[in-house]
Amino acid sequence: MTFTGWPVEAIEFYERLEDDNSKLFWTEHKQVYEDCVRAPMEALLADLESRFGAGKIFRPYRDVRFSNDKTPYKTNIAAQLEKGGYLSLSADAFAVGTGYYMMAKDQLQRFRQAIDDDTTGKRLVSISAELTEAGIEVTTRESLKTAPRGYPKDHPRIELLRMKGCIAWREWEIGAWLDTAEPRDRVVEFLDTAKPLISWLDTNVGPSDLPERGR
Repeated sequence: MTFTGWPVEAIEFYERLEDDNSKLFWTEHKQVYEDCVRAPMEALLADLESRFGAGKIFRPYRDVRFSNDKTPYKTNIAAQLEKGGYLSLSADAFAVGTGYYMMAKDQLQRFRQAIDDDTTGKRLVSISAELTEAGIEVTTRESLKTAPRGYPKDHPRIELLRMKGCIAWREWEIGAWLDTAEPRDRVVEFLDTAKPLISWLDTNVGPSDLPERGR
């Protein structure tokens, strides 16, 4: 099945789910989710597989065990690509991201050392500026409030040093373009444009060497 976009019913589904996040609503409208939300995402992942690896769609159910918010369902559909890439569709936006979402201790150490180094650090600044010019945000889920231990607060790249992860991110407002093949083209363009950032991270940070429990 070739990806041809998300119909307007997909957006309407999430708009209504935001108003009525209940098992009753979900049960009564599950077929809309399957046909208008999930099936197009599966088609999109299939179209992207040859270049970016197999895709995996996240479960639509929220983990409420440790949350004060007990609403049972996520108000977006999200997926990840085997070779790197995160996709999300909600009632508000279509978003794509890639990078190192949260770094382990050893990754953070290498990340900061590379930022501190004038050659590799300035290269990351240059990459970030190029991506910003292309409409892509270089950001992080979480940052330190001050400089990490061992680094001066007036470091010329202090904002990067404070980051606990490093991702490229872009969101687009919902529009009629979603009901076409254009989302696929935007994903491909985004991931191609973000390649210099991923290359920098892979070269200077790489995967964690710590055991899972030590991260």
